[in-house]
Amino acid sequence: MKKFIIIILILSFFCYSGCATIFVGGKEDINLSSEPSGAKILVNGQNEGKTPAIITLKRGKEYIIEFVKEGYESKTFRATYGIGAGWLILDILSGLIGVVIDAATGNWFGFDHTTYKANLEPKGK
Repeated sequence: MKKFIIIILILSFFCYSGCATIFVGGKEDINLSSEPSGAKILVNGQNEGKTPAIITLKRGKEYIIEFVKEGYESKTFRATYGIGAGWLILDILSGLIGVVIDAATGNWFGFDHTTYKANLEPKGK
């Protein structure tokens, strides 16, 4: 009887949660670096530290990442995202509830790039 209850609990967990929500969650790590290092990182205008760094961003949103260093031209990237086709297929196969949960949370989205490197040029070059 105990085995039966455990199996039912595990199956209900997968039926009532989206696949992406279960396996990857709502955030993703982004690796940021620059040449030369020590550039200030601005994400949507907010200071996130200096390079090199790993920052965690919420899935399903776009971000503007800017690298700024005194004496160098700043460099800007747009962090975009797309839907993970694998998550969509798994959600459809597991039922409507998974599709609704992953769509509502945005967890089935992933960033197009998880690493950004800014090669900063000296000003006046």
